[in-house]
Amino acid sequence: YGWSDKSFTSLLQIVHDLLPQDNTLPKSYYQAKKILCPMGMEYQKIHACPNDCILYRHEFEEMSKCPRCGASRYKVKDDEDCSSDENSKKGPPAKVLWYLPIIPRFKRLFANEDDAKDLTWHANGRKSDGMVRHPADCSQWKKIDSLYPNFGKEARNLRLGLASDGMNPYGNLSTQHSSWPVLLVIYNFPPWLCMKRKYMMLSMMISGPRQPGNDIDVYLSPLIEDLRKLWDEGVLVFDGFRKETFQMRAMLFCTINDFPAYGNLSGYSVKGHLACPICEEDTSYIQLKHGRKTVYTRHRVFLKAHHPYRRLKKAFNGSQEHEIRRTPLTGEQV
Repeated sequence: YGWSDKSFTSLLQIVHDLLPQDNTLPKSYYQAKKILCPMGMEYQKIHACPNDCILYRHEFEEMSKCPRCGASRYKVKDDEDCSSDENSKKGPPAKVLWYLPIIPRFKRLFANEDDAKDLTWHANGRKSDGMVRHPADCSQWKKIDSLYPNFGKEARNLRLGLASDGMNPYGNLSTQHSSWPVLLVIYNFPPWLCMKRKYMMLSMMISGPRQPGNDIDVYLSPLIEDLRKLWDEGVLVFDGFRKETFQMRAMLFCTINDFPAYGNLSGYSVKGHLACPICEEDTSYIQLKHGRKTVYTRHRVFLKAHHPYRRLKKAFNGSQEHEIRRTPLTGEQV
């Protein structure tokens, strides 16, 4: 409702005075927030190397310097000696990863009766008429069911989409700042719910000011550990709709990102002459003589064999197109 902190504090004080003298109602917004915050979902504040080398966890948890580049774990002033142990163990961290564990949040979803019912919509409420309205209608979903029948036969197992991209939380005040949120989308939900903000989970926030680039895998490690646990063994979860417990598993169904972020997440080079991950060494390109830019041509190979655009010369590069597109590689071939 846009209620200010000061106004809410005044209301708490009025209500506190109306109640008996020994009441324990908080007298300020700050005190009320301290009571409510522990009831929310937990988060982990993980220190990171400012050069994106490591996260200070597991075997690096007690270190004050990066074992790879030697950078200090904490912010160091210009006039301080970063090699000194006293200066390297104080102050705010140089870079922070905020991780919100996903397993407790999945458990809370299934504990809610309505959400637990909606999470099986793809198996119980979906209309199967050959039309594609939901990822469950596509061949990838069905192929996973055939490859991993033990996973596919349990409708409550989760299939997740991972989305990530850089953003500037300060608007136009600083065009150089780039923080990276990592979101999870639950495709078990019906199409009118799975993209709602309520069900799109922020799993981590990689703080700026520099983007992680190809080192994003360093920051994704806590999330990957939880995803591997959910895939390999699963966790025991209470179903609020069926009033029973079951072993819930989950898998990463797909990733959602633009082309540069695709390169960061996959490790594939998305620049230069061989930037296409489908065509690879068969990528058709020309180098502009004056602009010195790489231009990718011959997109008509993806058209049908008898498409009229294949015969046009003047509208394209001055020649007809007779070749067909390359067959995409399978996962085993990659």
